[in-house]
Amino acid sequence: GYIQACRGLMISAVCLGFFGAVFGLVGMKCTKVGGSDQTKAKIACLAGLIFILSGLCSMTSCSLYANRITSEFFDPSFVAQKYELGAALFIGWAGASLCIIGGSIFCFSIAENSTSSPRRGYAYNGATSVMSSRTKVHNSVPDKTPPKHFDKNAYV
Repeated sequence: GYIQACRGLMISAVCLGFFGAVFGLVGMKCTKVGGSDQTKAKIACLAGLIFILSGLCSMTSCSLYANRITSEFFDPSFVAQKYELGAALFIGWAGASLCIIGGSIFCFSIAENSTSSPRRGYAYNGATSVMSSRTKVHNSVPDKTPPKHFDKNAYV
């Protein structure tokens, strides 16, 4: 019975991961599908929740199977073949952890768009040469005549 439960949890984790990936692709800012940035942020948050749910299903399945293996291994009255924790369980735990971490990153991506303060743009003031910056500081009266000496390094 526990093997069927583990299989069901793993299949649901794979299906949830697929749908999370689809919603994640739709919720990215670089795609044209999904509408405005606020709608995409909500879709990305939904994808994050689905990824977290997928990771929890996978973590539960791996932990349930590992619990059964360890309880049979340390049971002295258990006579059948005893198994040990293998690489597949550790890979399952690592993948589930990555799903949970990635899902939480997707969920926190909505916080960037929910702030009401607009982004500040920086204006380009133009490059100033050494000569023009010196004349601005030392001369209080604006001089409308351009400087007469230009050599090769004046524009570099």
